[in-house]
Amino acid sequence: MRARLAVRCAGVRVELREILLRDKPRQFLETSPSATVPALRLEDRVLDESLDIMLWALRQHDPQNWLEMPDEGWRLIEANDGPFKAALDHTKYAVRYPDLDPEAERKKAADHLLALDERISEGGWIFGARPTLADYAILPFVRQFANTDRVWFDAQPWPALRGWLDGFTDSADFHDIMQKYAPWSPGETPLWFGT
Repeated sequence: MRARLAVRCAGVRVELREILLRDKPRQFLETSPSATVPALRLEDRVLDESLDIMLWALRQHDPQNWLEMPDEGWRLIEANDGPFKAALDHTKYAVRYPDLDPEAERKKAADHLLALDERISEGGWIFGARPTLADYAILPFVRQFANTDRVWFDAQPWPALRGWLDGFTDSADFHDIMQKYAPWSPGETPLWFGT
């Protein structure tokens, strides 16, 4: 999601090859050393981390100035991609982690989100009245966590966070990037994504 958000914002155009993770084509496995999505093959390298793809796109063109954020934004992204993402995975996929207490892991994620709720300003974004890279790098993971138990999530004391998430999921940006595509098969002409 976040790679598509940045590609869309930057107005760059990329070939889109929707991959079924349970049936990865050989060409994809030859392109992505980690065999994970997203993966972006450039002339000189492959980017297979969504944050790296975001930065690649926005460094070409950043019309909404997402990269203009305080240094704290980078620390928030790091905490999101590290401890929060781990707690999210341990909660969402609890059966894969039988040695961990899913309630304790959910509490770790909730503590992170409560602190994030306190940061979201009256302007509706983490750093004020406009979004930055921090917002769009973090939002997809908060959405994923919320969807693990939306009734529980909505009952928590984080109104700013809920408003921030709901504003995102109600946005044209979100609906544009969430369009479903048929899985790509080798030999098919790829689709294009972006402008």
